[in-house]
Amino acid sequence: MCGAAEQTPVMNHVLELFRRAVTHDDADAMRKGVELMFGDLDPLSEYELRSPDYVMEMPQSGETIRGRDAMRSMQEAFPKPPTIALRRVTGSGLFWIVEGVNDYGDEVWHVVVAWELDHDGRIVRDTRYYGQKFDPPEWRRQWVELGL
Repeated sequence: MCGAAEQTPVMNHVLELFRRAVTHDDADAMRKGVELMFGDLDPLSEYELRSPDYVMEMPQSGETIRGRDAMRSMQEAFPKPPTIALRRVTGSGLFWIVEGVNDYGDEVWHVVVAWELDHDGRIVRDTRYYGQKFDPPEWRRQWVELGL
């Protein structure tokens, strides 16, 4: 098993924000933590935000990544990580939903992530759903607003 990453001030701050979100149903704290995680942390730092029992699932492709060591290794091997634009964070207690847009340069994917956290604020279960933008069918255009 790979060793833990050195805890950085940013990683410690993110973990404290996640703990506050879990303990006090604080959506602002969770959003700030997610913004820092997506913007300032690398796979070694993110490792500490995950429980040793971490599991990530991507139902659309049928993939499961079991363990924070495997997740870190996958992230380190990723050819070109996306830039992530955070859209919304909602939830309470140990369950949170994160919506974002991942830009891989040549493709853009809308992503919904369902997180289950432990009482220490670490991510235990991470389920990700990916979808690409498409034009709405003509039959429903009269009822919709376009613009996302």
